[in-house]
Amino acid sequence: MTRKIPTFQAHEGATASASPSAQDLLGILDSLDAAVYASDMHSHELLFLNAYGRRQWGEPAGRKCWQVLQEGQSGPCEFCNNPQLLDERGRPGPAAVWEFQNTQDGRWYQCRDQAIVWSDGRLVRVEIATDITERKALEDALKASHRRFETLAYRDELTQLLNRRAFFSVCREQLASRRSADPFAVVLIDVDHFKAINDSLGHAAGDQVLREVAGRFQAELRSDDILCRFGGEEFALALPGNSLDAAAELAERLRLALRSRPLAYAGQRFDGTASFGVAAVAGDEVDLDALIKAADQAMYRAKRQGRDRVCTASGVE
Repeated sequence: MTRKIPTFQAHEGATASASPSAQDLLGILDSLDAAVYASDMHSHELLFLNAYGRRQWGEPAGRKCWQVLQEGQSGPCEFCNNPQLLDERGRPGPAAVWEFQNTQDGRWYQCRDQAIVWSDGRLVRVEIATDITERKALEDALKASHRRFETLAYRDELTQLLNRRAFFSVCREQLASRRSADPFAVVLIDVDHFKAINDSLGHAAGDQVLREVAGRFQAELRSDDILCRFGGEEFALALPGNSLDAAAELAERLRLALRSRPLAYAGQRFDGTASFGVAAVAGDEVDLDALIKAADQAMYRAKRQGRDRVCTASGVE
């Protein structure tokens, strides 16, 4: 089969001897560990498919993109995003990045699509599709893990956050699946002057404060962050993938979210603050107990320095 090869033009200032040939560029495309294809945006004719794509889906042989790349299609795919690749004047617009499960091989791909003008003037869709099946499987496993712990009633009855036992279980599962180079941070949080709230307003007021604190924290967090009621007036937060600086920055946002407006109970309004201790590590082996101990020591340093502040651990052994 004769493959159509696009015309490539060297960048301005390159010498003729330094300019790669079309065959050189074809070799680069064929060496990629990702599918690269080009198809006519009007006729859907598959104009080019690199070696990775041909190994996965076979030779184009003059067929349409949906005939080669997908399964059970009698016409252009309903999910085709060609129109989104053009601007309001029908010219090539910005690239689109999306994730998709291929209907032929069942694998997940991250696709980067862009419209370009082909050498003969027609509009052509170019896609680079990288297999992310293993990443999606890990994401699904982590989501299933979260659901499993939720259904096991590992939740604090008062705040509906994870409880201490669930926190340790989820953290250890996250640590077991992480890459060694990825950082992992823990934040320990203690509500300031909580005993005084209980003593002056009663335990019902203290319970309301804890629920309000939990709600304000949750509003600032991502779905992957792991927040729990650690016990009493203490909360713990695990931040997979966060460095010490990033975790400290998030802790500062939580501190400000808590003191941004007064707490209220039975018509009385009072300020609420908390002290934060942050610790983080990266490496093959992570001692979760040591990490939490370092965050705990940093939190008590914040208490000694006047409360309502964030302190970080200098190092974790």
